[in-house]
Amino acid sequence: MTYATLQPGTFYAQTKRAAEKIVLNARGAEGQPLGTVLRLGAVYGSRIKGNYERLTHALARHRFISIGNGLNRRTLVYDKDVGRAAVVAVSHPAAAGWVFNVTDGKFHTLNEIIESICSALGRKPPRLSLPVGPMRTLIGLIEKGSHAIGLKPPITRAIINKYTEDIAVDSSRIRTELGFKPQYDLRSGWQETVQEMRRMGDKSTSSISAQIYLNEDYASSPEPR
Repeated sequence: MTYATLQPGTFYAQTKRAAEKIVLNARGAEGQPLGTVLRLGAVYGSRIKGNYERLTHALARHRFISIGNGLNRRTLVYDKDVGRAAVVAVSHPAAAGWVFNVTDGKFHTLNEIIESICSALGRKPPRLSLPVGPMRTLIGLIEKGSHAIGLKPPITRAIINKYTEDIAVDSSRIRTELGFKPQYDLRSGWQETVQEMRRMGDKSTSSISAQIYLNEDYASSPEPR
């Protein structure tokens, strides 16, 4: 596994890194480390917000069109497994002072994520996709035109780059060193997510307009020793 260098590129990412340093530098009366940092993959569950919520709603309404071949990878974790990971980190004597990525243990292509959500929704995955190159060109023209008349462009090339980028993080450390075992894989996690959303009366899975899906920023940084 090749690890990426930790390079927080946004103010939000910089503040998260600063918070990690505070936790990792915390010491007890005898100098022992006290804190553990968990870097979460994309968290989903029945109360999801943001990009995965919009993706689920758009797929439910058959109003989603993918961009690119969908083979770019992502790492996810079900919210209940996040809770389990937190319990392990708090209770394990070897956890203090270290950083652990938390995912379901697998790398998933965007196509696989879409297929799992559609399976949970009881529908077939969309087959239509738009080519990346022509879309970048078209969106570049939209950006220039919007700026020329003083408007904010509705979509940018940066969004397309984010949508099609490949981000997959290794979470083997928390499994091998702390014994954490995710209980949900991609399909079972999304199946329960959709079931619980419907049980809670969330009608938005069938009442949302077309959306362009953009992944959240992922914890794509290494786990330093």
